[in-house]
Amino acid sequence: MVGLVTDSASDLTSEIAKDLNITVVPLYVQFGVETYKDRVDLSSEEFYHKLEHSSTLPSTSAPSPGMFAEVFDGLAAKYNQILGVFISRKLSATYDAALQGIKLMKRKCEVEIADSMSGIMGEGLLVMEAAKKALAGASLSELKNLIQETVPRIHVRVTLDTLEYLARGGRIGKVQAFLGSMLKMNPILGLKDGVAFPAFRARSRAKASEWLFDFISKFSKVKALAVEYGSNVAEARAFAKRIASAFPKVSIYMSSVSPVVGTHTGPNPLGVIVLEG
Repeated sequence: MVGLVTDSASDLTSEIAKDLNITVVPLYVQFGVETYKDRVDLSSEEFYHKLEHSSTLPSTSAPSPGMFAEVFDGLAAKYNQILGVFISRKLSATYDAALQGIKLMKRKCEVEIADSMSGIMGEGLLVMEAAKKALAGASLSELKNLIQETVPRIHVRVTLDTLEYLARGGRIGKVQAFLGSMLKMNPILGLKDGVAFPAFRARSRAKASEWLFDFISKFSKVKALAVEYGSNVAEARAFAKRIASAFPKVSIYMSSVSPVVGTHTGPNPLGVIVLEG
């Protein structure tokens, strides 16, 4: 059987990771001199409280190659093959650290890594698809083909209250086009080819939510959906309830945006992820 590894930017809940035998490697969040393992030393709830009340803006960093080597060696004791699926290498150094980690392994094991070309539950849904196939006995080569086929079928859209955190974290990229015109606007961003891009500018949060719902509604075949949030849990639950009525037969996963991603989105992201059927 193939062992599956991902990173905490995938926003997989601990229950999902446990049920599907997915190993999650935490990224790091720094508040001044304090360093936390994402979702290990710092929960999403604790993070968003600190983000809104701390005078220090957090920063993030990828796991070290040595940490990946340790994780891979541990899995090599149980699996003959390992597949790692990580956050877009255009957004984080995590993929490259994992690649270097393979070279530092002490055990012999076939390890392959894949770029999800995404993040949050775009990455998460991709990993879940691979994990389900792995549990069913799929080979490493079959899983790699599955990843390649699934990446284009995953669509991520997120609305934010502000682009301030994204800009300060240096992850602004193509979204730079939105700066200077964001007064009283709610930006909606997408992920494509591993980078964020401006999708729409809504004049209110309500209109942004409506745009996200319309975006989902345009898909004729949907295999799975995910709704993500920060400190705005009630808003996300109401939105998930609404899309559940429109897609009664589709699995809808709810997950909080992890601290390492929330550092760049700010406290109130509302995201939807579509896995086309």
